[in-house]
Amino acid sequence: MWGAYPDIVRDITYSREIMQAEDKWDSHLRSTIEVNNYNIQASDGEIGHVEDFIIDDETWAIRYLVIDTHNWWPGKKVLVSPQWIERVSWSDSKVFVNLSRESIENSPEYSEESLITRDYETWLFGHYKRQAYWR
Repeated sequence: MWGAYPDIVRDITYSREIMQAEDKWDSHLRSTIEVNNYNIQASDGEIGHVEDFIIDDETWAIRYLVIDTHNWWPGKKVLVSPQWIERVSWSDSKVFVNLSRESIENSPEYSEESLITRDYETWLFGHYKRQAYWR
């Protein structure tokens, strides 16, 4: 054989080395699809689960997690900023936020039909008494 054969062998060997290295290295980078349905653990107990994500279409940053609280009471959907995440337990499929259940329960309701305006965000960040990301 001639031509690209040595390059193919080199590429296969290189790919195996990368795959072996990736098996040993955990970057904690997860797909939003995987994180959907993770339970939300507030500072004083579970409050709901991650239902979706809202991505900033200009910066591609995850701006909000959509939290469904229907599992815990006749709930609603609310938004939580990734800035308020304390930690994530990949093994327990849980997102820990430094917010109380009461503050999440009383948070402004989110509706998929509504646009997220600066006024809504100001109201949301004011409710949680948090510094706005745009300041």
